[in-house]
Amino acid sequence: MQEAIRETLNARRLLCPLPVIRTQDKVKQLNTGDQLEIICTDPGVMHDIPAWCRINGHKVLETNTGNHEYIIIIEVGAK
Repeated sequence: MQEAIRETLNARRLLCPLPVIRTQDKVKQLNTGDQLEIICTDPGVMHDIPAWCRINGHKVLETNTGNHEYIIIIEVGAK
């Protein structure tokens, strides 16, 4: 069994809907159980990415805000 990996996606200075699109593109490259840390500067991602995860079967593990950045860590669900 392949060990889960954790990737980071830099979506700073991107405005909606680009952070979600970049997240979707990156998740396609990952396996079930892998984690993706998305770092953004658009506060809209705190709603948009969790909503996208619910629709697509991924799990939000953690959200953080600080220093004008919004960080969301998700776990990739089954494809």
